[in-house]
Amino acid sequence: MTDQTDRRAEPDQADGGDEAQDRQDESGLGDAAEPIVDEEKLVVAKQVYPQNLPVIVLPHRPAFPKTVAPLAVDSEPLAKLVAQALESREHLVALVLSRDSADEAAPPSDAAVVVPALPTEFHRVGVVAQILKAERDEESGRTMVLLGALDRLELVRVLQSEPYPVAEVKYLYEPDAPPSDEIKAYALAVINSVKDLIQLNPLFKEELNLLVSQGHIAEPGRLADYAAYLTSAASGELQSVLETLDVRARLEKVVGLLKHELDISKLQAKIRAQIDERVSKQQREFFLHEQLKAIKRELGLETDEKEAEAARFEERLKTRTLSPEAEERVQEELDKLRLLEPSSPEFALTRNYLDWLTILPWGVHSEEEITLAVARKILNEDHYGLDDVKSRILEFIAAGLMKKSFGGSILCLVGPPGVGKTSIGRSIARSLRRQFYRFSLGGMRDEAEIKGHRRTYIGAMPGKFIQALRVCKTSNPVIMLDEIDKVGASYRGDPASALLEALDPEQNREFLDHYLDVRFDLSNVLFVCTANQPDTIPAPLWDRMEIISLSGYILEEKLEIARRYLIPRQLDEHGMGKGRVTIRKTALRELIDGYAREAGVRGLEHQIKKIVRKAALKVLEEGAAKVDVGPAELEKLLGRRVFSPSAAYSKPRPGVVMGLAWTSLGGDTLFVEATKINSGRAGLKQTGQLGKVMVESSEIAYTYVRSLANDDPECKRFFEEHFIHLHVPAGATPKDGPSAGITMASALYTLARNRPIKPGFAMTGELNLSGQVMPVGGIKEKVIAAKRAKVKSLILPKANEGDYERLPDHVKRGLKTYFVERFEEVVEIALR
Repeated sequence: MTDQTDRRAEPDQADGGDEAQDRQDESGLGDAAEPIVDEEKLVVAKQVYPQNLPVIVLPHRPAFPKTVAPLAVDSEPLAKLVAQALESREHLVALVLSRDSADEAAPPSDAAVVVPALPTEFHRVGVVAQILKAERDEESGRTMVLLGALDRLELVRVLQSEPYPVAEVKYLYEPDAPPSDEIKAYALAVINSVKDLIQLNPLFKEELNLLVSQGHIAEPGRLADYAAYLTSAASGELQSVLETLDVRARLEKVVGLLKHELDISKLQAKIRAQIDERVSKQQREFFLHEQLKAIKRELGLETDEKEAEAARFEERLKTRTLSPEAEERVQEELDKLRLLEPSSPEFALTRNYLDWLTILPWGVHSEEEITLAVARKILNEDHYGLDDVKSRILEFIAAGLMKKSFGGSILCLVGPPGVGKTSIGRSIARSLRRQFYRFSLGGMRDEAEIKGHRRTYIGAMPGKFIQALRVCKTSNPVIMLDEIDKVGASYRGDPASALLEALDPEQNREFLDHYLDVRFDLSNVLFVCTANQPDTIPAPLWDRMEIISLSGYILEEKLEIARRYLIPRQLDEHGMGKGRVTIRKTALRELIDGYAREAGVRGLEHQIKKIVRKAALKVLEEGAAKVDVGPAELEKLLGRRVFSPSAAYSKPRPGVVMGLAWTSLGGDTLFVEATKINSGRAGLKQTGQLGKVMVESSEIAYTYVRSLANDDPECKRFFEEHFIHLHVPAGATPKDGPSAGITMASALYTLARNRPIKPGFAMTGELNLSGQVMPVGGIKEKVIAAKRAKVKSLILPKANEGDYERLPDHVKRGLKTYFVERFEEVVEIALR
């Protein structure tokens, strides 16, 4: 590097400063792709370059001497820098490259940033540039600046950083010695490389003309700078060229860059040739195929694709009876199809739409040969027990036979999991000789799943009901809507509201799917819904459905279901032929009581599946011909009992009473525990994850029992001197509802009297402050739960006597039931 720090302007520029400045003001920004500066416009006043210059950092590529660079000013510090430079006579700034940009190749950009305060973040070698033109763009709000680079410079130190950086610089010049033969040879190599690039990329032709016309061959240094400026090399490589002052070394680096540019251009040309060849081949094949189609069409060997599609759709319509609206729409779409080209996107959309319209079973019905005897036989074959449910279904079928139509009713089967709701729906379809289609609403949040997507959307499809009709190929199938209590709303709409039109007998004659946009009659479809709990079913849907409750099975029913259905099915699924595995009746009872006490039989089937699998392992490993499972083998096969009778309650004691509860999984038994704390003060504490209503029931029970104790001094003293803790196991299970009122009152009363309740007793009923026992719900589920728990005596509200009487005889068999109106009757019946 030279130590020269300044340089005067050329003599021929001295007198032309003002004229050149006028020309500069009249000029525009020019073409950003124009790399060569008209030297007459680069005017420097009659003084040396300033020693201190404001600094602009270029983010992607360095600037080279005697080139122009456009700059977008979009920040306030940079705007101040440009404004300050324009106020000076020379309009000079320093341009340097950011070090981050030099680390990797980046696309060129006309944006720039202000130099950071730390000099390590940018390169020291750059160029001094003159602001030729500054013009504000009103649309973007940015100022577009055109800079003309003059000579190389090196930053010595940063003098200020705010509001924009200013640095002390020294200027770097090439020696004035004439070029050597070696340098001339390198210069010719640069020109030849550019000529080779012209053969591959015609865009370089203009650049070569500029090189030759402006005499850059006689100035090898400028030739090297300009050739490097033309390449798409990485910013780090370009910065290296800029920092090389030795002309020979600079030319050598530029030759390498041009060689790399040439290799890239050759690869691009090769890829372009391959693409052109492929496209030409495809075009040729397309024209040949079109000619072949025309020849076949003339010879009658093949019809046009459009005509073939239209003929297929018209053939379908011969077996269907469309509504006038649908028939008009089909004809419109067929006419449109014949006008569209097969390659058009609209052709595919129209074809798909016609495919759905014509494949639906317009006027197609299943042949029904229904008799009550056959329907009863099918229901009894598929399910054991559930006599009340079967009776309701047979009543529904009888009413349909009388009016010769099963439309207008929506059945809803409500019950705990595993009691056979879905299989009952299949049995109904078999009884009616209809097609069966099931889909689950559990977790559905999109209204379009019910009513379809509009055809304007890509990938649009009809809703579930139209899809079901296409699969069943009949307009009167049985459609099961599973888990209707688990449907919910979201930002995509409310599927429950969309179901109203489909399920309402007054509306579904003209069901309008968003995709079809043509009304379809759903009144002949029999809808069967299933739910685990009715609380979450929307009220408008609940009003439109006929509810059939499935309460669950008692031990004897599970025993028969396992013997008739579950065990044979699992033996068949596991390849264990009949007689290979025998589960004794006593073992089956123990299995139901100790391992599968739920309301349904799904858990029981899982346990039987485990037994059959272990039996299969024993047959293969030990060569056993037959596996006999008794009560003693259950623990070896399945482990310890899941449900064990609590030793704490095997003998009645004061403060503990068994109650009956209803849950979403069926009926269940629960114990209410009360204990005393001799604290010398009265009080009540409740635990066991009790809900708000159940806490209120416990407070009512506590108040009423204390009111009864007013006539008994000893009992009154008990409540005044003891703090009572009321607990309802299991503590991890949330509980709520008023039906445990008399149970909690009985627990408090037996604790105060120190008298246990009679063994084998369970009770349910709501208690009010006057001592009346109010009716409760879920009587059937609660009675079945008591039956499973081997309860012998029940106490129920007098108002629920009718519900109890409607229960099947086999459920009531073995139970002694008392109906009470006041709590005093409970005490008289239950206490020893």
